[in-house]
Amino acid sequence: MIKLDDIKKANENIKNSIKRTPLIECPLLNHITGANVYLKLENLQKTGSFKARGAINKIMHLTEEEKKRGVIASSAGNHAQGVALGASQAGIKATIVMPKFAPISKILATKSYGAEVILEGETFNDAYEHALKVQKENDYVFLHAFDDDEIIAGQGTIGLEIFEDLENVDVVLCPVGGGGIMGGIAVALKTLKPNVKLIGVEAANMPSMKKALENNGPLLVTGPQTIADGIAVGRVGNRTHEIFKDLIDDIVIVDEDEIAQAILFLMEKSKVVAEGAGATALAAVLANKVDVKGLNVAIVISGGNIDITNIEKIVNRAQIIQNKRAKLNILIKDMVGELSKLTKIISEEHTNILYLNQTRYSNNLKINEQLLEIVIECVDSNHLQGLLNKLTENNFKYTLV
Repeated sequence: MIKLDDIKKANENIKNSIKRTPLIECPLLNHITGANVYLKLENLQKTGSFKARGAINKIMHLTEEEKKRGVIASSAGNHAQGVALGASQAGIKATIVMPKFAPISKILATKSYGAEVILEGETFNDAYEHALKVQKENDYVFLHAFDDDEIIAGQGTIGLEIFEDLENVDVVLCPVGGGGIMGGIAVALKTLKPNVKLIGVEAANMPSMKKALENNGPLLVTGPQTIADGIAVGRVGNRTHEIFKDLIDDIVIVDEDEIAQAILFLMEKSKVVAEGAGATALAAVLANKVDVKGLNVAIVISGGNIDITNIEKIVNRAQIIQNKRAKLNILIKDMVGELSKLTKIISEEHTNILYLNQTRYSNNLKINEQLLEIVIECVDSNHLQGLLNKLTENNFKYTLV
């Protein structure tokens, strides 16, 4: 297991190549939780995530002979960009194998740093296995995304910064994929402040570390895709598992809807853009899965590389969950003035129509009936319920879809 000295050395190695990201207080979260909540904004890091720290530290440890051979890595996106940046700074060749589900934005960003990108496999582990094959064929140096001492030490520099900025921190929450960032932070903070509570947060669709701890060793976990693609790791590392077993106090699981709501919260309330993985730790707090009342809490926002094509889908889902948007199927009479009557009610309730589709062509409709599919925008649950009550009062039959 790495030591605090390894992390301090990593900090000296990379301090001129990365950003020292801010730890900002969030007054609204203070009000919601009854705690003093701070966000560690690694979404503002170079390449848009914490991964640059570990990758640059690892590349700085390569020998001249290894640099000449070039490096290869497998990644869903953020480690890819970190390796590509570090390789570019060192003037060495980088090849990255990414799974086919990797967001377009991360693929393009990785290429922009000069790396060759190979898309292979349906999962992170598929990409990992293919990367090992390419590495053997070309004698590249393989840079593991998390199960590597220099990588873990680089990520652990976040722990140093949290302690420097918030020495009286009581709880730290951090997303968990392979375990590199949480593992590094754990070594730093448990050495500097042994009584600090460390909580890892995983996506319910891929709880690999929780399963590994229950199994007393890493194992391959499969599951559906998650919007937290950055932590969609099927098998955690041996090194990171050992750190978690010894130093992590708890693992919390959050589902897709909770992650989506955390992304929306950060955008709306904190003006922070986070990807799914980056918002996972906050999701645990917003979903009341961790009791932090009265404590000083640091939440790591690990990355902000969200694909622009996914933002609308995620925000839409979060707003539906919060009853800020709703889809209604409304039955109306097929006669002049009925649609006008309905839209008048919606207008009087100060509700916005985002989408409307009108049809007479359904086997379930009578000759004098029409079906309206409407998507509306509301303020909150009370606003929506007020509209539904008005529809009932005016004899409109509806179904909330």
